[in-house]
Amino acid sequence: MRKKSKQKDLAFQESELAKLLTACGESADFLTFQLHENSPFFIAYFKPLVDPNIVHKDILTIIKQQEVSSLEEIKEKLPIEDLSLTDNVPDIQNKLMTGHLLFYQKEAQSACLAVPAPAVEKRQVSTPETEYVVTGAKEAFVESINTNLNLVRKRLPTPGLRTKELTIGKLSKTKVIVAYIDGVANPENVNTVIQRIQGIEYDAVSDSAVLSQMIADNKNSPFPQLINTELPNHVASVLSEGKVAIFTDGSPFVLTGPVSFFTFFSTAEDYVSIWNIASIFRLIRLFAIAFSILATSTYVAILTYHYEMIPQDVLSLLITSRGTIPFPPFLEAILLELAIELLREAGARLPTKIGQTIGIVGGIVLGTAAVQAGLTSNVLLIVVATGALASFTTPVYQVSNAIRLIRFPFLLFAQLLGLVGVAVGFAFLTAHLLKLTSLNHPFLEPIYPLRVQDFKDSIFRLPFSKQALRPIQIRAENPVRFQPETPPKNDWDIDD
Repeated sequence: MRKKSKQKDLAFQESELAKLLTACGESADFLTFQLHENSPFFIAYFKPLVDPNIVHKDILTIIKQQEVSSLEEIKEKLPIEDLSLTDNVPDIQNKLMTGHLLFYQKEAQSACLAVPAPAVEKRQVSTPETEYVVTGAKEAFVESINTNLNLVRKRLPTPGLRTKELTIGKLSKTKVIVAYIDGVANPENVNTVIQRIQGIEYDAVSDSAVLSQMIADNKNSPFPQLINTELPNHVASVLSEGKVAIFTDGSPFVLTGPVSFFTFFSTAEDYVSIWNIASIFRLIRLFAIAFSILATSTYVAILTYHYEMIPQDVLSLLITSRGTIPFPPFLEAILLELAIELLREAGARLPTKIGQTIGIVGGIVLGTAAVQAGLTSNVLLIVVATGALASFTTPVYQVSNAIRLIRFPFLLFAQLLGLVGVAVGFAFLTAHLLKLTSLNHPFLEPIYPLRVQDFKDSIFRLPFSKQALRPIQIRAENPVRFQPETPPKNDWDIDD
């Protein structure tokens, strides 16, 4: 008997399962032990990945109270769903890494019973941090992908909401879910997203922002080609339009697409505001971005090459403010822009309360000191500060970063060629945006290609009664939102 037992032990040690357990045993948080002294069953699991209450109350207590002689009997006795009896070692490894408890016997050299007992650690649903809204829903996504799906499904209680689960990352094994509404979303868009995600070859994908860069149409563009949102009501809204949503486990943001350039200037709050007010705010945001890009470069170009364009009264003011400045306008603007960027980075990287203090106090102290020391003019300080504020009007943070980057090439063009250089820079920017696509859809739609119908919810937001059709850009399988009703005619006269 002892000889047979030794032979079984040797055979088990040479099995693929034993090699896997030995490799896992190198970690201090991996536990493996015998069920009890005379039991043929052994248990193995990663302690941080399992819920101790499930292990001790729902699994071990039941098994120890009953006589079992095989893994099949344990499977029948446990009142737990999704039990898996398998001898596939890669599958066993995946089960271990996702919070499963393994029952195994040395006699059965590779068969294991995987019992799910995952430890679910998640924070409560809270208010959004980066897309704060005054009116409208205050819920935001969290890091749990199941919670995020729940927040969307309760807003879209339809069986047509379909999901496709994928796993990416050789090491991270990140779960990604592609969601769309069957019969509304264009199958070509869905297939494009799935194929690009399946084609990712990378070791660890930790966040939706990383995934967005990997599946973008143009990976060198500073402009994002998918929207990264933390608002469940926004995701529910775009899904109903026919777009595709991408959930990434561990990320509190969800990707949506396809998008156009003007999508980045609309907010969830626009749809709970009166349509004409929402349209005005969108125009203000577009003007603010144009001002942020062009204001400082236009100032440098005019003062360097085209000062004759300045009215006499304003010219005397500029001469007074720049009388003691030792630097040319270009260098003066670069120094101020860099100072603004330093304050931004310091405010973003420090804790919230300290960051706010650094931004306000640093801006006041540095600006006042620079003007008093004669290093910069007060007029340029106002222009640069206003341009920095204007860049923050975009609801999507990634676009704000792109605008910050673009301002510096425009400054260089303005210094080299004046207003002609600003026009050349604008031409390069326009050409880049014309060439850019989002999931193979034009990025500048409805301007190019011109689609008048899509103006109803792009640059402007018209009343909901005017939006009976979904946007042409998305090419939804069902383009009709609702059938507009004609108002009934009055058969009576007011005099009656």
